[in-house]
Amino acid sequence: MNIGLYFGSFNPIHTGHCIIASHVLANTPLEQVWLVVTPHNPFKNEQSLLNEYDRLYLVQLAIAGEGGLRGSDIEFHLNKPSYTVHTLVHLKEKYPQHDFSIIMGSDSYQNLPKWKNSGYIQGNHSIYIYTRPGFPAETGGNGKVILLDAPLLEISSTRIREYVRKKKNIRYLVPDKVQEEIEKNGYYK
Repeated sequence: MNIGLYFGSFNPIHTGHCIIASHVLANTPLEQVWLVVTPHNPFKNEQSLLNEYDRLYLVQLAIAGEGGLRGSDIEFHLNKPSYTVHTLVHLKEKYPQHDFSIIMGSDSYQNLPKWKNSGYIQGNHSIYIYTRPGFPAETGGNGKVILLDAPLLEISSTRIREYVRKKKNIRYLVPDKVQEEIEKNGYYK
């Protein structure tokens, strides 16, 4: 099976994440998209993160009933901080029958050379890139890099957390069940 890995802190997951995952699944040869919740991204401050199990639960709420989309806790069981290359090697050992590709925004793709063992990642895995405003992406003739014309919304998890702190409405920015869970548990206040 060809599986796309959409990595993120998902702090919290929002409507833009869901649209990208659904679009990629519908418009590529990928048979599943796993939203991989990263417990600690080495490029982000760990202090601002909601507990990883709560973030995973929000992801599962957001994609419930969506065939082909799955929340993944694979990085919860690996050393922290999370490095994509370690996750990919682990997945290949655990699921040798599957092919794993990466889904990322053009902003992350521009930072890929700074990632641990980025050459290994680029040489061994297809990368599906959706363009983010202000971050043009080129394949450089690499057949493993596929540019997607995906719908984009200017929504950020940072803005959502700020809205929650300021008691502003986040309806339509996150799926309804995610909003209910955030409000019920007082997340991000």
